Amino acid sequence: MPGMGERAYAYSKSCGIIGKSFLGKRLRGLEKVTRLSELDRMVFPMSSRDLPEKELLHDLEKRITGRAVNSIISIVESFSRVPEFLVLLLRSYEYADLKSAVIASLEREKSAPFHTDLGVFQKVHFDAWPDIGAMVEGTEFVFLLDKKVINIEKQDLVDIQTLLDRHYYNALWKSLFSLPPGDRRAAARILSDEISLRNSSWVLRLRTYYGMKPEEVMPHLINISAKVKGSLNEKSVSRSLADEALQCLEYPLDNLSAFSSWRWNEFLNSDSGVGHWHADPRHFQNAASQYLYRLARHYFRLKPFSLDTIFCFIKLKQFEEDILISSAEGLGMSMSSRDIFSLMGVES
Repeated sequence: MPGMGERAYAYSKSCGIIGKSFLGKRLRGLEKVTRLSELDRMVFPMSSRDLPEKELLHDLEKRITGRAVNSIISIVESFSRVPEFLVLLLRSYEYADLKSAVIASLEREKSAPFHTDLGVFQKVHFDAWPDIGAMVEGTEFVFLLDKKVINIEKQDLVDIQTLLDRHYYNALWKSLFSLPPGDRRAAARILSDEISLRNSSWVLRLRTYYGMKPEEVMPHLINISAKVKGSLNEKSVSRSLADEALQCLEYPLDNLSAFSSWRWNEFLNSDSGVGHWHADPRHFQNAASQYLYRLARHYFRLKPFSLDTIFCFIKLKQFEEDILISSAEGLGMSMSSRDIFSLMGVES
């Protein structure tokens, strides 16, 4: 495990980066932005681009992601021997890019989708696209080549996303518990909630947008058995991180009162009294994201020299990345920053 000197340096550096990030009070500064070019100058004051708006949006999104990744790498590289858990957190970008690359290959798109360069931490050979076999050769993703996994002629793209999400979260959860207890308590709390909320969000999305029945949704859940704590001072309780999602499968999506005893009911859209209520997956996902952001902010300064502080740092930078990209996309559609924040349910 990293020594105290490396931990202190990583924490000090991460505090400096967070202090300059668009989080907390600085997040509200984005509300003054009215044009995409203004956002570019605010985020990249020394390297903004003079491009037409359509080109600028695509270019800006890539630079925002690169900015987040470079910040994360700068902290991860502070350790002479980087714990696998932190490497996997960084490689979440690779998992997301692999999903896009595989889907683009199966749909026979003409050009390769963009992928984020992770340097020495990258394993997938994205330059081999569209050859999936060559892309994953020598990596833990060779299971994708099994004909039972990918059928080139007929493939449910949602299945591919589920497969890679399940692989990622299982690996991440396993690597978390290779850390000493003092380095993982806050991370275990946040990650367990993240997986539960991710499962619940999938249930709402698949039922709402695809009309899937419970038996069709269940294979898409990440079913990890875990001993987790409600807070740092509570005793561990054994449960499945799919429990809340399984409960959600039974609730009618047009009856808010049916969700009254559900653990995550506060993240559902309220009944406005106008028209008939129906669960809104986007509202739920945005509210869940805000909740996880607040947890990460809370625990970031709670135990400065534990490794789960770096976990919180990564989560905060990824939240900022999501906000900046959403702002760019909204401005690209001529939305006001206030409307974008309201739609996302963003709080400082």
